[in-house]
Amino acid sequence: MKSPQQLSQQLAKQWQSADKREQRLLTTNAWPIQIPIGKPTAKEIKNSPQQVAQHIKHWREVKIGQILRQTVNYQATSESVEIPIFWQINTVEEWVDACHQKVVTQEYSLLNSVIAKVDKQFHGVIIRQKALCLKSPAEQLIQACQLALQLEPACAQGKPLRALAFANIDTKFIENHRSLIIKLLNQRFHLNLNTNQLESFLGATNNNEHWLLIKPLDDNLLAFNQIRLRASELHTIELPATHILIVENEQCQYQLPNLPNTIAILGAGLNLSWLNNPSFTSKQLAYWGDIDSWGLKMLSMAKLAQPHITALMMNQKIFEQYQHKAVVEPQHAGKDIPESLTETESKLYKKLINLDKGRFEQEFIEPSVVSNHLKQWLGLS
Repeated sequence: MKSPQQLSQQLAKQWQSADKREQRLLTTNAWPIQIPIGKPTAKEIKNSPQQVAQHIKHWREVKIGQILRQTVNYQATSESVEIPIFWQINTVEEWVDACHQKVVTQEYSLLNSVIAKVDKQFHGVIIRQKALCLKSPAEQLIQACQLALQLEPACAQGKPLRALAFANIDTKFIENHRSLIIKLLNQRFHLNLNTNQLESFLGATNNNEHWLLIKPLDDNLLAFNQIRLRASELHTIELPATHILIVENEQCQYQLPNLPNTIAILGAGLNLSWLNNPSFTSKQLAYWGDIDSWGLKMLSMAKLAQPHITALMMNQKIFEQYQHKAVVEPQHAGKDIPESLTETESKLYKKLINLDKGRFEQEFIEPSVVSNHLKQWLGLS
């Protein structure tokens, strides 16, 4: 037999479970719930009748929810006994009240006030990340959700996070709510960003600003074999070449041949906002990345900045040629096909996100194949 106090403690413990909070606060079919009270044994009825009577009395005094009873006949009693069997809780509010803990009531009040005012897709994040949310007032949590709806990949365009002007935030808002904002963005874009990847995803600079590898493929263009430049610098300078090759992964520098009047920019990842530099408009541009959803997402971003850019070695034919080397893509860039892709590229994107192994890394293309494609781009073969 369990007392009302014992089951209140059990319910309060369940409140601390993120899974139970999410299920019970967001799904109507989670209710009602029935918690077993436990029937007294025949021995308890015989040897401790006063204790059993007190147990029945305590449960009659419970006014929250419903007490489901069962009439039981015991040999030790001359009359049948109505025994409390289950404590039925019908709503979230009854669950919170039944916990009899002020802190649970306060936490529910905060979470409920926030989810009532934010986009439905964020409800699960707010409810599950209770400890994180309790550090901030409801107004700031609502503002964080509004901000997460306005942020887009590369939207910072090379500016630091403190310079972003979204959702009426102050200069330290993202810094102070970084963990929550990352979780909200992960939910919205179906990502798995960690705390170190926010700047890269938003295309923002930080104290460890994104550096890109600049590699001339023509010995006559620059006085060095390679150099690193900050992404912010590429927003303003003009590179002395007619052809600019943008390569997703830095390791691919060893696959690149010598090419006349060509400079390669390697390791940009999602930080492609520098392509908005007007000097690139007059250049012959090409983009080469992994054949996976993120590679095509980055190609789309490059095309949005410079619509005349050419995609190299990122097509169905290349993927089929190397499909035996394809691997699982840990996280897709999202179900929605990125804008600016051609019809053929869009079909490839849709195919890749539905494959078990929909990622082919560009490093596995032989240098001879890379050389042939690049020379065709330059009109040399």
